Amino acid sequence: MDPGMNRRKFLASAAAGAGAALAAVSRGSGEASPRRKPNLVFVLADQWRAQAAGYAGDPGARTPNLDRLARQCADFTGAVSCCPVCSPYRACLMTGRYPLTHGVFLNDVCLSTEAVSLAQALGRAGYDTGYIGKWHLDGHGRSAFIPRERRQGFQFWKALECTHNYNRSFYYGDADARLQWEGYDAQAQTQEACRYVREHAGGAKPFALVLSWGPPHEPYETAPEDYRKRFPAEGVALRPNVPADRAAAARRDLAGYYAHIAALDDCAGTLMAALRDAGIEDDTVFVFTSDHGDMLHSHGFAKKQQPWDESVRVPLLVRYPAVLGRDGRQVDVPVNSPDIMPTLLGLAGAEIPATVEGIDFSALLRGTGKPDADGALIMCPAPFGQWPRSRGGKEWRGVRTRRHTYVRDLAGPWLLYDYREDPYQERNLAADAGREALRKELDELLAALLRRTRDEFLPARSYIDRWGYKVDDTGTVPYAP
Repeated sequence: MDPGMNRRKFLASAAAGAGAALAAVSRGSGEASPRRKPNLVFVLADQWRAQAAGYAGDPGARTPNLDRLARQCADFTGAVSCCPVCSPYRACLMTGRYPLTHGVFLNDVCLSTEAVSLAQALGRAGYDTGYIGKWHLDGHGRSAFIPRERRQGFQFWKALECTHNYNRSFYYGDADARLQWEGYDAQAQTQEACRYVREHAGGAKPFALVLSWGPPHEPYETAPEDYRKRFPAEGVALRPNVPADRAAAARRDLAGYYAHIAALDDCAGTLMAALRDAGIEDDTVFVFTSDHGDMLHSHGFAKKQQPWDESVRVPLLVRYPAVLGRDGRQVDVPVNSPDIMPTLLGLAGAEIPATVEGIDFSALLRGTGKPDADGALIMCPAPFGQWPRSRGGKEWRGVRTRRHTYVRDLAGPWLLYDYREDPYQERNLAADAGREALRKELDELLAALLRRTRDEFLPARSYIDRWGYKVDDTGTVPYAP
């Protein structure tokens, strides 16, 4: 598919295919009317890299519930976080737009209400909507109350802008009164999600619920003690791209990371059991994903913003047995953050707003069409926080295809990797003789994606000034109240 294709034409054809599939399912079951719209449960973890699960082959991760889920899911092995940072991903999810369109390319800024949001589109389609957990799209202080008009259309609300104190975690409902989650917040939030499911399972309207966990984002050592005991640091296996001088720190951090993941895996199992007990497991679109990954000392880096797979790749499991069946399969199409909203709306049979820039992959999931993408655009328009310029932070744009990652900075080609030859991205081919044709092909693909998204690839200051953001000397928007 030409990356510069007419998106509206594509979405129209994909939506037609999705509608035909719904009608076919209804006729096949003998129903006189189209199938009721599915419920949606969207589970979002913070900083969970794609490879950190048993089903993904990580020997250190213990995820029996997600492993079982993956055997019944479409597993998007090519899913990436477009701009691998918390707020930018979440803005892409809520709007179906790219970071330089919605303007959230830094953390702790407020997402505009200009676009039709995911919750608003689902509400127009007859859904009850709810949000539980971390929000990080308000930009008015990480502990501040978020009024209804800045919730992007979500009706039920038990959320906080951002905290990483998982054992003393707060939230707000509709009133400006701060409440506290009991114990480890992800467990309490999951119980609240189960209650929401039970109360809405028999309702006249379908529901869409987002459950947004703070872990496994650092601090790594704060998972419940019984989980931490399962992961001694000395027993942690490292990826080969972790430098020797980072090995001890990597083992320590990974031990805590895996403890958080094991706790969250049990939460996922609890939530799936609630859907099953409520009798709506088959008629619910269940999604598990993350906003970005975590370097965890691979290539000598920590956390996110980097173009390597540990930062960019995210898990993306989609389960909808009533329409997609129960046979798990891997899907290697490059799927990007702005594609999630239109794909969910496509599965729900809801109208995709004209403000959306992402691709609807619901026809691909249903088997009624074969939308494709040559590559997913990845970017860091403005480095900040733990990756300031003083530590090598810089602007970059890249493309991740089924086989390659290609990245440019403002000076020119920076990184080129071939996964088949080099799965841990240890050999940078950007300056290799004999790769000129490949570099030219990928550079043209990246240029086409930048044209499609109207990205001029300017220095960070240009975008910061354009959006009127105030940043400190590390490029970070201050987030204290």
